[in-house]
Amino acid sequence: MAKAEPYQNRIELLQGTLDMLILRTLQWGAQHGHGIGQALRTSSDDLFQIEHGSLYPALHRLERQALVRSEWKVSESNRRAKYYTLTPAGRKHLVREESKWKLMVATISRVMSRA
Repeated sequence: MAKAEPYQNRIELLQGTLDMLILRTLQWGAQHGHGIGQALRTSSDDLFQIEHGSLYPALHRLERQALVRSEWKVSESNRRAKYYTLTPAGRKHLVREESKWKLMVATISRVMSRA
């Protein structure tokens, strides 16, 4: 049996889920955009491949909503990078979103187990 190509196993995120995952990643400290994408990729065993065209608009949206704030700093590779941090409002929002997510997963599991 042929081994599946890595891209075939990727998971498409539900709308709104990326925001929650970004907030969750920032819960552990400030990070630049590339680092957030890498953290999501690593923690999902490469199943989440977040494209820049999705990640950066999400970060800007979260910043407009005052759920994250940004600051220009020098990265580990000695380049100028925008670092994002979670705001107190972002922490509260994350708690609410995680609760809704857990309820949705439990509900879907219940429906699927009846099939």
